[in-house]
Amino acid sequence: MAEGSGTGSKALPLVPPGFTRVFPYLFVENARAYLGFLEEGLDGEIIDIHAARDGTVLNAHVRFGDTTIMVSEAARGRAVTYMTLYLYVADADAAMARGLAAGGTEVSPVGFRPYGERQGGLGDPSGNVWWLSQRLAPGGY
Repeated sequence: MAEGSGTGSKALPLVPPGFTRVFPYLFVENARAYLGFLEEGLDGEIIDIHAARDGTVLNAHVRFGDTTIMVSEAARGRAVTYMTLYLYVADADAAMARGLAAGGTEVSPVGFRPYGERQGGLGDPSGNVWWLSQRLAPGGY
């Protein structure tokens, strides 16, 4: 199977620049407010927003370092999706404080974990859980 697509002699790369082959796609209520939470509370960078004429967010791309997620309004028969996400941060305590100030809820307090990370769980306004994790030791999780 070919790794690219397109017509003509030059195939497009399988994955667009700035994306990974698999990335989370969240359907949420009040997507515009949720995007504000991601930006203010989790230091996400909103790359673009595609909206319907009535302003409904059809999809938005939010970047966290080298990872992009997509967010859409749960409308037109689409159900809200819930998931757990793992986000590496420079300072877990500061990230938790920022997330709480932006409207998140503490699911698990920040603390030291036996696998060499300082980590806490943050519930977002849409019901997802973000594990905010600060690496303290070399090696993998």
